[in-house]
Amino acid sequence: MKRILIIGCPGAGKTTLAFKLQEKLDVEIIHLDQAYWKANWTETPKEEWQKKVEQLIEKDQWIMDGNYGGTMDIRMERADTILFLDFSTLTCLYRVIKRTIQFKGQTRKDMGPDCPERFDFNFFHYVLMFRFLSRKSILQRLEKFKEKEIHVFNNSKSIDNYLQEI
Repeated sequence: MKRILIIGCPGAGKTTLAFKLQEKLDVEIIHLDQAYWKANWTETPKEEWQKKVEQLIEKDQWIMDGNYGGTMDIRMERADTILFLDFSTLTCLYRVIKRTIQFKGQTRKDMGPDCPERFDFNFFHYVLMFRFLSRKSILQRLEKFKEKEIHVFNNSKSIDNYLQEI
């Protein structure tokens, strides 16, 4: 496990898992949200983002958390391990609401600079629709990479069991 990609719905626990893996493996974490978002929630232009991701995945070792469908295939190609957190919509929504309240007005350490936590209707809608709009595409993409070490987790207990095995 040299290059680990963690994907899944917001609120599934990608960042939490990344930190736990870093503790065990002592490998750099690359938070895609931190790399993508510029100050004040300014998006990175598409071509610049593509180049940035291409540079990030060239590193020898990493734990990378985040979705960003436009670059997912090249990240999956470079990863040797892919962890898909396939949690229920209710679990993810609950966690996102809890996180929004807990960190309101603060910039979390896995986010870009000056991107304080806030209520964002479009983001909540994305979480609500993730299973319907993104899950199928992710599962289809995973099918293309059967030679990789792939794990699909449906709950926190399965992740805890996985972490104990490492």
